Amino acid sequence: MMLANMRANSVAEWVFNFIVLIFATSTIAQPFVIPSASMESTLMTGDHVIVDKLAYAPSNSWSARLLPYEQIQRGDIIVFRYPVDERQNYIKRVIGLPGDRLRLENGAVWRNGVPLDEKYVQHIFPFAPNQYRDNFPAGTPNPGELDWRAQQMLEYSVRGGELVVPPGNVFAMGDNRDNSLDSRYWGFVPEENIVGKPVLVWWSYEAPENELTDFINVRHVFDLATHFFVKTRWSRTMRVVRPA
Repeated sequence: MMLANMRANSVAEWVFNFIVLIFATSTIAQPFVIPSASMESTLMTGDHVIVDKLAYAPSNSWSARLLPYEQIQRGDIIVFRYPVDERQNYIKRVIGLPGDRLRLENGAVWRNGVPLDEKYVQHIFPFAPNQYRDNFPAGTPNPGELDWRAQQMLEYSVRGGELVVPPGNVFAMGDNRDNSLDSRYWGFVPEENIVGKPVLVWWSYEAPENELTDFINVRHVFDLATHFFVKTRWSRTMRVVRPA
């Protein structure tokens, strides 16, 4: 009888822990995979990260008084619902907060009249100079290059050659500055779209972007089965994600 009770307790304990794990995965922390090179080399294509979903205080929320939330800071790396298609999650770095004045000159960011020392920025791909990308917002974009949200941003939020971030929004860019589809092209990130921030790379695997966006496919499963130990980036495993 005692053994049966012990087994029953063990099963109940296991079920309870499993429920807590599932609940925590969806509401407190959640795994994401980095599917593109826009944040290299801070976050690599194929990095699997744990995202802290309780990092930031929801506006006008009673829970903000009870839980250890923090305010969004300049330089934070954030995961957010892509404004163009909120079914997708994007990851970028916060460059500007509400009230900040921003501009780029030859690829260098100026914020509130001061040039930023961005040690995390990479210029990995030798793309040709782009007047809009490198001299934002003064440069002229190519036809069809901008989402309507970015066009609206340029129309209503540019003052004296600088972009002024409006209340309730942040301006976000990728660290791989020449190869990043970011706020320059689709506008501000509403604060309510922010899901959380990555805190840990728990696994990193070298794989093509198309396989990472469609993880469950025969080619990727075969690749994992045959190259797991070779293509896993062991030096990045369990690496803490630091904002700067």
